Amino acid sequence: MSTPNNELHYLTATEQARLIESGQLSPVELLETYLDRIECYDDTLRAWITVDREFAMKQARQAEQEIAQGHYRGPLHGLPYGVKDQMHALGLPTTLGTKVLDPEEMQPPHDATIITRLRDAGAVLIGKQNLHEFGKGGTIEFPYGQPRNPWNPAHTASSSSTGSGIATAAGQCSFSIGEDTGGSVRGPASCNGVVGLRPTHGRVSRHGGVMAAYTSDTFGPLTRSVEDCAAVLQAIAGHDPKDPLCIPREVPDFSARLGRDLKGLKLAVVKEIAWGEATHPEVREAMVQAIQTLREQGAVVEEVSLPLAKWAVPLQLLSADADVGAYFLANYLRDRYQRFDVGTRTRLAAASLIPASVYNRAMRARVLVRRQVLDALRRYDALITPTNVTPPKLIEATQERVDGDQQDVVARLIERRICHYPFSLSNVPALSVPAGFSSEGLPLALQIAGRPFDEATVFRVGHAFQQASAWHRHHPALDTTLKGVA
Repeated sequence: MSTPNNELHYLTATEQARLIESGQLSPVELLETYLDRIECYDDTLRAWITVDREFAMKQARQAEQEIAQGHYRGPLHGLPYGVKDQMHALGLPTTLGTKVLDPEEMQPPHDATIITRLRDAGAVLIGKQNLHEFGKGGTIEFPYGQPRNPWNPAHTASSSSTGSGIATAAGQCSFSIGEDTGGSVRGPASCNGVVGLRPTHGRVSRHGGVMAAYTSDTFGPLTRSVEDCAAVLQAIAGHDPKDPLCIPREVPDFSARLGRDLKGLKLAVVKEIAWGEATHPEVREAMVQAIQTLREQGAVVEEVSLPLAKWAVPLQLLSADADVGAYFLANYLRDRYQRFDVGTRTRLAAASLIPASVYNRAMRARVLVRRQVLDALRRYDALITPTNVTPPKLIEATQERVDGDQQDVVARLIERRICHYPFSLSNVPALSVPAGFSSEGLPLALQIAGRPFDEATVFRVGHAFQQASAWHRHHPALDTTLKGVA
């Protein structure tokens, strides 16, 4: 584990914004810092697929000029960021991390709404970040390079939005935007030691994203603090008629309740997840410490039982994966099967074989799990669990192969997803915040899930925890962690 430091590239986005607004930091200087770090370290980390230096510099110079002329747009103005390469940005190819697409198919037809909103906020787009193929997880051979954990490159940087977690943790941008179907923002946030939010389904427009799991997909920020996360969500949230599943609901001031203690809040630990058989002892200990910290901040913390939570894993796979399988059966899978990564195509082929009757029953059963989660959230202001039940594993140990013992395969599937899927299936907001380190110096994390559209309370809990723990102030020393890695 590193010691806290205040180097420019590791300052939070909020701290950088204050320096930019006051004239103490140039957006061009900040961008150059990040571009240098990408050039220095990304041959190993492989967080990025496309970096457009010229385009990014043009944006940074424009931001600098606007701010100098008194036209400061707000807390993201002049901050460099990256997006998971699942979102369209004019001028940058949308590779989707795959060899399936031909070059002409990678050309975006328009900007994603999320890109437009960040541009309006004055943020500076550096480029596109690495991901599991088509953003669906299960990739074994990455066409654009194996993503690696900046704390230990032999270990996983987690699921689909992997590059977005790496780049934020490694000080290669101020923040990132990932996409979360079943944990693909929260998993990379946990494994890389940053903050990651899955917003309420419908809070953020998905127009311009390449989506397939329509019942679960949502975009969310990865940042170095909860305060940063609230500022980014402020910029990207809100109704968009171009996305029929985007909810026309008022966007509150997400930062308004930050800085308060937790007096008056009732939180509940989900005991089947936090204290389950699969939960690693070091994760258990981190949870114990996190609960104590939350109580010291004034929260009442109890336990709650969600006995149906474990069924979220097969139900999400039978429903969301079937949505994905249906999309790819109509697009690419029949005529380009061999061009898919073996891990991706195995998952897609299996999902394509799910009968409609099974899909229908799974969708009906999802309602029961969601009802149990929402019933708990009527009694408690938020639910807490680990974000992952184990520390980040070796890359080889996380590759999902189906050629082993059936019980082992099922156990691995549930272990990797049990923390994430109950809240994905319920479509509620869930936040991952750093909560310590394993004995091997790998990040551990706390997950905070809230009521639909109540991201403000989730942020309040996460921010209070961060102010009392400061785990987010630790960053990987890349010259040490990447030393000798080819």
